[in-house]
Amino acid sequence: MHDPQAPPFIEKDPFNGDGNASKFCVHRGRVHFKERLVRTEKFVREREAERTLMGAYRNKFTDAVQLKIRSTANTNVVFFNGKLLACKEDSPPYSMNPDTLETIDLEDFDGQLPSFTFTAHPKIDPAIKELVCFGYEAKGEVWLVAPVCAMIHDFAWFRAPNAFSGHTSNAYETKDGKILFVLPLTNKNVFWWPDAQGNAPNPMDIRAQLVRFGIDPKSTELDLTYDEFLMDKDCEFSRIDDRFAMTHYRHAFFDIMNSAHGTDFPSIGTVMGGGFPPPITVEYFPGPKHLVQEVVLIPRSANAREGVGCLLFLVNNYETMSSELHIVDTTNFSQAQVIVYLPLRLRPGLHGTWVDSQEIFPAA
Repeated sequence: MHDPQAPPFIEKDPFNGDGNASKFCVHRGRVHFKERLVRTEKFVREREAERTLMGAYRNKFTDAVQLKIRSTANTNVVFFNGKLLACKEDSPPYSMNPDTLETIDLEDFDGQLPSFTFTAHPKIDPAIKELVCFGYEAKGEVWLVAPVCAMIHDFAWFRAPNAFSGHTSNAYETKDGKILFVLPLTNKNVFWWPDAQGNAPNPMDIRAQLVRFGIDPKSTELDLTYDEFLMDKDCEFSRIDDRFAMTHYRHAFFDIMNSAHGTDFPSIGTVMGGGFPPPITVEYFPGPKHLVQEVVLIPRSANAREGVGCLLFLVNNYETMSSELHIVDTTNFSQAQVIVYLPLRLRPGLHGTWVDSQEIFPAA
């Protein structure tokens, strides 16, 4: 979550706070809570100076000092190779101890990461346990390890409709070589600040529908169109059963915006589960004054059917101005199986992950 330790350079700057990791340990009917700020270079230097040193969001020319790694590590956490990675796409991740949440160091994967940028959403290939990632770079350089000794000789280019995408659901290759790519997509800028022409979108006019692209590398068609609209609900923060990442899947879970609930603004207030095809959906609505954060799926067992388990997610209760942890059985969306009422209010977070304790404390 974004949690500035000092008053920010700009009063309302929701994306530039220090990274703060919250941990909920569920064990034998009890839930233990722990929270730690990521000790980035920014955090350490500002604590020493006792004031804000980083300036405006992604504008290094407003900084009070020059930072070698200009990162807040405040977007996502991913567990990989025994470490918890605090990620933000404009820098390498910071590694943390998954038990204590103490910061270890800037992570370069034993010298395997030469880039100064790293996606906030790396994917773990469940078949070979490798971390698949990318980073943006002005020169357009690409580093990869090819599975065979061969030359990279040609490529195909497609034109897609102008759109805004935030997060993906899944992508995989079919037996006939087509790439199916599923994600929530909108034709407007979902952020509230104006574009270069001064146009700012009206939040009430934005639709974020789940679409699927079918990308055929052998096609002679230049224009890429939506293969199918999978759902007419406005959704974001799509999550799947991670055991089925990069392969054929049938279930996904979303935060959705549903004006039918009669709230004054159809914010992200409902969790939905979907099965495809056909689009079969079920909803969990925590209440008219609640905002749900991204869900994570805990499979019922290592061999459980896809999507069978529990969803765990934080909820902001704006009536009590407090935070809650909700656990919902994916086979019974009618009500939460467990609600943990926190004795404090957490700042809204973005993303999260679930880690089996056996991965943190492997048997000797």
